[in-house]
Amino acid sequence: MNNSIRVRFAPSPTGPLHIGGLRTALFNYLFAKKNNGSFILRIEDTDKNRYVAGSEEHIIDSLRWCGLEPDESPFNPGRNGPYRQSERGEMYKKAIQELIDKKRAYYAFDTKEDLEKYRYEHEKKGRVFSYSYENRKTLKNSLSLSEKEVSKMIVSGKPYVVRFKSPTNKTIVCKDVLRGSVSVNSNMVDDKILYKSDGMPTYHFANVVDDMAMEITHVIRGEEWLPSLPLHWMIYDAFECPKKPLFVHLPLILKPVGKGKLSKRDGDKFGFPVFATSWKEKNKEEIRGYKELGYLPASVVNFLSLLGWNPGNEKEIFCLSELVNEFDFKGLNKSGARFDPEKNKWFNHSHIQKTENNVFSSVIKEEFREAHKTYNSQQTSKIIDLVKPRLETINDLSKVCEFFYVDPVVFSEKSLKKFKNVNSIEILKSIAVLLEDKEGEENLKENLKALSKEKDWGFGKVLGLLRISVVGDLSGPDLFEIISLVGGETCVKRISSLISFLEKK
Repeated sequence: MNNSIRVRFAPSPTGPLHIGGLRTALFNYLFAKKNNGSFILRIEDTDKNRYVAGSEEHIIDSLRWCGLEPDESPFNPGRNGPYRQSERGEMYKKAIQELIDKKRAYYAFDTKEDLEKYRYEHEKKGRVFSYSYENRKTLKNSLSLSEKEVSKMIVSGKPYVVRFKSPTNKTIVCKDVLRGSVSVNSNMVDDKILYKSDGMPTYHFANVVDDMAMEITHVIRGEEWLPSLPLHWMIYDAFECPKKPLFVHLPLILKPVGKGKLSKRDGDKFGFPVFATSWKEKNKEEIRGYKELGYLPASVVNFLSLLGWNPGNEKEIFCLSELVNEFDFKGLNKSGARFDPEKNKWFNHSHIQKTENNVFSSVIKEEFREAHKTYNSQQTSKIIDLVKPRLETINDLSKVCEFFYVDPVVFSEKSLKKFKNVNSIEILKSIAVLLEDKEGEENLKENLKALSKEKDWGFGKVLGLLRISVVGDLSGPDLFEIISLVGGETCVKRISSLISFLEKK
């Protein structure tokens, strides 16, 4: 076996990639890159009945958007391909025959009706049916039938599965990096199906066979697979694998409120995305992901990294390269991590502040196709600097900077109510006179202070009305910065619009 670190992310194409799966991919990626190893993407598509078209593409798109590019994958194959389980059929046939020859697996010919009958008979006695060491020799399989009978049934085309022959009354000691040693008596593990009647391997079998063939050194996966570890451990033993991979079972991502792990349905229930990128099924409405809702990939990677892991200090904002440097199994938690949609918005806001302005310039050019030409690149960068502190998502950009490019067509009634007992029209006309005078515009702040004092209007009232005329509301960045960019002539035009609006009331 190669001594370098090799990890894999092995999703099933049964639907869109949930952020829980994306976090598993992220932790695999971080560990591989931290140790100069390989991050492998393997598509586990053996369950034909659950296959959903478009799933594989969604998995790839989500990983790429987050910057988690696999070193080996169906689209970038290496020496251990193929990377879709549906294309590895011959390997599984060879591997299952090896276990049969070693007497560690056997053919089972029980029909669905047979098994239902056994379950019913057990239920009548208050017991649960389990295909195991207790009854395997009384059922229809190659352990209870003669070789001649078995051969005849196979040749005749009688459907069969291949089951794992669990050892009898043996203590299985499994090891997990987070939880230490876990001991299980083999009698507690039934004879699981390894090979289905349709000629496809089950998850448990293909998973182990592929991890051995691909020389996987560390299996980093969700906690939900921890109960399967004893079975997988025994399958490794059955193959006489000289060195098992190290197992790391990641803690669950919990719902924002209540009990249980985060599910795809929680996004609809609580109103937040649960996918990195959008998902569209035939004849169904598109579900937007973090990308479409204006989140930066760096922020999604950041908040996912802190669900079940911490760097051992108070630092919370990381880029991907920093996470690679910091990541260590010692920082993983055993207990579940609560998903916090509101904190995720804070992460996105924080990453927006660190993002280069040219990222936002392209959004502005797309949104305000002609109006953006009013400003040069330096002025556009200044606009972005002014509005960035107000952005929670990139999608907010057009709204918070619209007044730089488009004259307000609606003035906030709520804001104007604060000035209902004020001679607003007279104040606005006086401001317009100042702005029409070049000297008045250059020293606008001081001139407005002097005007307010002279007329006894109150500086706050003057600024408030001016802001409503220029912006349409009382919100926004520094008013005088806005005016310096928009220009006095445009401001006078907007003041006139507000005066007309007030005169009609």
